[in-house]
Amino acid sequence: MSGHSKWHTIKHKKGALDAKRGKIFTKLIKEITVAARTGGSGDVEANARLRKAVNDAKAQNMPNDTIERAIKRGTGELEGVNYEEITYEGYGIGGVAVLIETMTDNRNRTVAELRHLFSKNGGNLGESGSVAWMFDKKGLIIVDKATKPEDELFEIAIEAGADDVSDEGDVFEIYTAPENYEAVSEAVKAAGIEPQAAEVSMIPQNYIKLTGDDAKRMLKLYEAVDDNDDVQNIYANFDIDESEMM
Repeated sequence: MSGHSKWHTIKHKKGALDAKRGKIFTKLIKEITVAARTGGSGDVEANARLRKAVNDAKAQNMPNDTIERAIKRGTGELEGVNYEEITYEGYGIGGVAVLIETMTDNRNRTVAELRHLFSKNGGNLGESGSVAWMFDKKGLIIVDKATKPEDELFEIAIEAGADDVSDEGDVFEIYTAPENYEAVSEAVKAAGIEPQAAEVSMIPQNYIKLTGDDAKRMLKLYEAVDDNDDVQNIYANFDIDESEMM
């Protein structure tokens, strides 16, 4: 897959841009708040989802007091907005499947905005269940190829509970069951490897190759949806050459 950019590679690059704009803070604060509320505890050690959210926030240099306020809003110690988690599904250019995870305080506004974005950019919002079956929930850890030889990385990952290690050109992709993600991620870091990206994600079962105008239109749709304030994560099963992204 060298020279190709699947959706999670683009997500990683997009995340770097969001961090520069400060927009990623908004998404992280929402995730911390909801994780503290739904996880039943504001205790980072006892709440795995909250622990992941706080670690992600610290990796983006979010101030500790901002993190603490978000946790307290989630546990009800501070007054705050009550966010609802809703997943939307749709189709992009060339039949690409798109899965969108949102956190919103107004579901009518969110669905109206998403429907408009899809329509404006050549896609359409689908019914619940229309594309979700095309994705599997997995832990994904992306590692630069220069960090470790493949056989050594494979041994580290598999011994920690990973399902597979895939060679994707200039990176290795480590896949895990969701419940094993944290242990594998920690084992990778303990081996002196700092992942390019690490998350529990929705991985497509197959990919649709896009080129030319279709690739540009799909990237435009992806960017438009991902930039929406209510969107936390967007997953899609497209594969695009890096040259198409220039």
